[in-house]
Amino acid sequence: MTLASRLAALALIAGFATPALAAPPTPQSQYADNCSACHQMTGKGVKGAFPALAGSPLVTGNARVVTTTVLNGRAGMPAFKDDLSDAELAAILTYVRSSWGNKGGPVRPSDVATARVAAKAGAQARGLQAH
Repeated sequence: MTLASRLAALALIAGFATPALAAPPTPQSQYADNCSACHQMTGKGVKGAFPALAGSPLVTGNARVVTTTVLNGRAGMPAFKDDLSDAELAAILTYVRSSWGNKGGPVRPSDVATARVAAKAGAQARGLQAH
């Protein structure tokens, strides 16, 4: 038995084995963590409270519109601009746009970054308007 294998055996016996690295979150798990409480894992939403994402023209239409909506929130929906990275938002949006029969194209992190900059510029411009 080599020294390395002895040390590995001792580590296992002592309970010091190195835990396996956690797998990165999947787009589906990110959706589950951030969106499913309202829109449900089925994407069907809750009638009268939270809109369906399955078959939604907002979701499957222009990616910039749905991206801006998720970044800034809308009608009681929280804004995710401060909570999720461009890559995380792109993964979730791509998942939603291609799940439950939706046929929307992918959203790239650079698309989210562009929408984020545009939304920030629009907010600053609105803040400069005279009352």
